[in-house]
Amino acid sequence: MNNRKLANKLDQFLEIHQFKDYCPNGLQIEGREQVKKIVTGVTANQALIDAAVELDADAILVHHGYFWKGEAQQIVGMKYNRIKALIENGINLYAYHLPLDVHPELGNNAQLAKLLGITDRRPLEPWDKRSVGRVGKFEQAVTPQALSETITQQLNREPLWIDGGKPEIKTIAWCTGGGQDYITIAAEQGIDAFISGEISERTTHIAKEMGIHYFAAGHHATERYGAKALGEWLANEMAVDVTFIDIDNPV
Repeated sequence: MNNRKLANKLDQFLEIHQFKDYCPNGLQIEGREQVKKIVTGVTANQALIDAAVELDADAILVHHGYFWKGEAQQIVGMKYNRIKALIENGINLYAYHLPLDVHPELGNNAQLAKLLGITDRRPLEPWDKRSVGRVGKFEQAVTPQALSETITQQLNREPLWIDGGKPEIKTIAWCTGGGQDYITIAAEQGIDAFISGEISERTTHIAKEMGIHYFAAGHHATERYGAKALGEWLANEMAVDVTFIDIDNPV
């Protein structure tokens, strides 16, 4: 498939023009014109690029790409090495940040909800249908200990649990990645627990003082599944060869 046509297909499917993001979404680094083999992953780090080169991939599709607001603009050092490897090997880099977080079927939040059995999903911010934070419920109430065990089993990583005091969890809010500050909105709505990837010092105090359980399940661990699902969709829709590669990250 033509690399530009692939970008247009993904841009439209993920509705990227509906988002004000921290980075450009879509085709970030242009490579060879025809795309037949794609590697998907969470972050376009050097290890993922090296794996794509080894597989002779035509493109990499990730959640965390390049050119973030506030970062140094110079293409030197680590950034130079990454971009040089992509250009020299003719590899296209496609990256989708917020659009891939919130997509209702293939997004990181939707995929995490499926893994954990969360139903009746809706925006955490009622005024924003594209809210990155989401809220839902479990069909049957679970103990916080049981939810921690489920997260460990599904994500292959034990979460950091901050006890909010409630004996059972029925309602649940979540935001994959670095969404810990949505906990306040969740607590104000009386939701029993909140899940995100990262935790800040302030998160502990908010959870305890506002009476909401908090589970920090890992930025990488909670965002493995959007790029993987999007790649599987592409493989079915466009008959391209797609390989998901998980470069593990303990954060």
